[in-house]
Amino acid sequence: MPVETLTYETPQFLHKLIGNDLGSLRLVGETFGVNVISREGWVRIEGEDAGVASAREVFVQLERVRRQGGEISTGMVRLVTESVQRETGDAPAEAIMQLKLLGSTKRPAVLAKTRGQIAYVQAMRESEVVFGVGPAGTGKTYLAMAQGLHWLKEKVVQRLVLTRPAVEAGEALGFLPGDLKEKIFPYLRPLYDALYDMLEPEEAERLIERGSIEIAPLAYMRGRTLKNAFIILDEAQNTTTEQMLMFLTRLGEGARCVVTGDPSQVDLRRHVKSGLREAVELLQDVEGVRFVNFAPKDIVRLPVVQRIIEAYQTGRTRKTEPQRLKEPEGEGKDSCPTPDV
Repeated sequence: MPVETLTYETPQFLHKLIGNDLGSLRLVGETFGVNVISREGWVRIEGEDAGVASAREVFVQLERVRRQGGEISTGMVRLVTESVQRETGDAPAEAIMQLKLLGSTKRPAVLAKTRGQIAYVQAMRESEVVFGVGPAGTGKTYLAMAQGLHWLKEKVVQRLVLTRPAVEAGEALGFLPGDLKEKIFPYLRPLYDALYDMLEPEEAERLIERGSIEIAPLAYMRGRTLKNAFIILDEAQNTTTEQMLMFLTRLGEGARCVVTGDPSQVDLRRHVKSGLREAVELLQDVEGVRFVNFAPKDIVRLPVVQRIIEAYQTGRTRKTEPQRLKEPEGEGKDSCPTPDV
């Protein structure tokens, strides 16, 4: 039976090549019907000729990404494995690296790690308005932020505007300590977290201070015209239909926007229709608008998160099926089939 051994300079390089997850070896082995064994700095592949060749190609593609400075994740291993299995002739490593964002001597480049993410980054580069729709953990906001910062640094746009609705705020904001900025900050914190993950704190603060990056609640967008800007509307499932229309009509000359959200996690009051759902219904055939739908397999958090979400979706769908036959579908968190993870 054919055997092939691939040798790398250090065990550390090999561990990074498989996303620091020995389960990646099992995935490659099961996909191509071969036995994959790793020890120290080498991988041995044993099986039929076709299976050994395919498994070797997976490692070749992953090595190309790694040697060009890309960080490997388990999702990326799955993406490359599926690409080789389909035998489409495409080079997944080349596709991944062509779409890389940012990157410096201190921080690694941001890479698309799943097929859905590759389609998403391509859509952002090709269309004025992009909707990223799907479950939590699929990188919708993170990749949009990376694309916006990339274009800001390349001077394709002059400003990066980040916004999200503070749905839970309501009258309760008045009882929180501090001024308006301090009251609203908790609702915008996820945007700040993503920003500081990609930039050095000093650089991020400098860009915010001079207005190159603006982070504000959605209500602050009313009446404005945003030119030469990259605008991200996060948690768009929590916009009302009026808010969504207001936001989409803010775009001025040279502007692009990305709308992200998960229709299964609506926090609006019951019977208040989500602006994201209406947009999905009405804008499918509008020129310049692109929709990218993420699936649970695009989740890039711990693999257990993907399994948890799939289990909840299956269980809650089964449990609510009889009621759906009797009652019209309502908006709000009572109708959400997916947990906020």
